[in-house]
Amino acid sequence: MFNINQLNKEFESRVRLGIMSVLIVNDWVDFSEMKNLLNITDGNLASHSTALEKSGYIEVKKEFVGKKP
Repeated sequence: MFNINQLNKEFESRVRLGIMSVLIVNDWVDFSEMKNLLNITDGNLASHSTALEKSGYIEVKKEFVGKKP
């Protein structure tokens, strides 16, 4: 029988589950597209993606496109 205490705490958030779901079907997604897909703010996406990155679930690459980060 499944024990609810075995759930990974990193995935208790709808946003984090959404990030992982999007990345399962896409090799990569840029910040703006992910934000729009999940209908969340810049700060919300940044904080949740940082938490997933620190836990080793995702890798965040920061690049400039023209002069914009």
